Amino acid sequence: MQDLSHPIRTGMPTYPGDPAVSLTPHATHESDGYRVTSLSLGSHTGTHVDAPAHVDPGGKTLADYPVERFRFDARLADCRGVGAGEAVEVADLRSAGLETDVADRDLLVVRTGWADHWDTDAYLDHPYLAPGAAAWCAERVLAVALDTPSPDPFGDAALPAHHALLGADCLVIENVTNLSGLPARFAVRALPVLGVDGSPVRVVAEW
Repeated sequence: MQDLSHPIRTGMPTYPGDPAVSLTPHATHESDGYRVTSLSLGSHTGTHVDAPAHVDPGGKTLADYPVERFRFDARLADCRGVGAGEAVEVADLRSAGLETDVADRDLLVVRTGWADHWDTDAYLDHPYLAPGAAAWCAERVLAVALDTPSPDPFGDAALPAHHALLGADCLVIENVTNLSGLPARFAVRALPVLGVDGSPVRVVAEW
């Protein structure tokens, strides 16, 4: 079992424009005899899952999915050859051996190596899914998890990969980490704690 999630902490990186993250004492052992922490954060904090409602006003929220939808049979795609600000193309997915090895999978975990840049300015200059690659996943009804902050390039307000994937009811998991040592095929659990447009998740791989 392997944890693929970034821990939630005060001041952690967030996507530009998203709410800052703060964990502050609400009650303490010294003053109250117990401890409670007050949380302030956005629904797309840290390692999180996007629902269609994130980009579609009429789209499903996470509450619209049964809990079993967040248990996946996953296939790893090693795309670490794709550089800063470059697109992961269909050819990159095929070269990772995916042409015939996703028929019984429902999640593609795209490893770009960008988790190494977490908490640095370089993290936003990340690889992303080319429109053709997003369509390739959507056609195969593959949810996608990435070790980047988005399947779209930073600053692209059109969000083509989000629309292609979420429009096909393929969930998107962003900001995964700790992908080294994973086998090619494994199970993933990514259970949301919120039922809205997105939610932080504890993503766990098992094999």
